Amino acid sequence: MSFPAAGRLQSCMAVPRPQALVCDVGAVVPDATAIDALARPQLHARRLGAEIRLRHASQELQQLLEFAGLGEVLRLESSGQVE
Repeated sequence: MSFPAAGRLQSCMAVPRPQALVCDVGAVVPDATAIDALARPQLHARRLGAEIRLRHASQELQQLLEFAGLGEVLRLESSGQVE
């Protein structure tokens, strides 16, 4: 299954590929749609040998990620350091 942003994600990860892409999620409304929208690109990035890290995640989004069992899959970044 493919999603619309797959082509854009792949172009962002053109050779040389970065190990991680940082996504600012400060304005993301924490709901099931957001979780799906963040998890799918992460899966695609991992298939390409990289990962997506989330920056500025709200407390509510962090809690929802943990509740969904994705706390270890969608890693958080704050102040330049991975949590």
